[in-house]
Amino acid sequence: MLAKRKMQLKELAEKTGVSVVNLSILKTGKVRAVRFSTLESICHVLACQPGDILEYRD
Repeated sequence: MLAKRKMQLKELAEKTGVSVVNLSILKTGKVRAVRFSTLESICHVLACQPGDILEYRD
């Protein structure tokens, strides 16, 4: 979604108030949990739905 919106991680961090480090962890899939408020902020800025940025892996 970042590429589709032509946005850098740093810009997303500034617009959401979420640190670049935390966004990087989310981006690489190494996160174990995500707050709904964080997910809401990201989706609001990227104008997307949670399913557009999350994927279930077994």
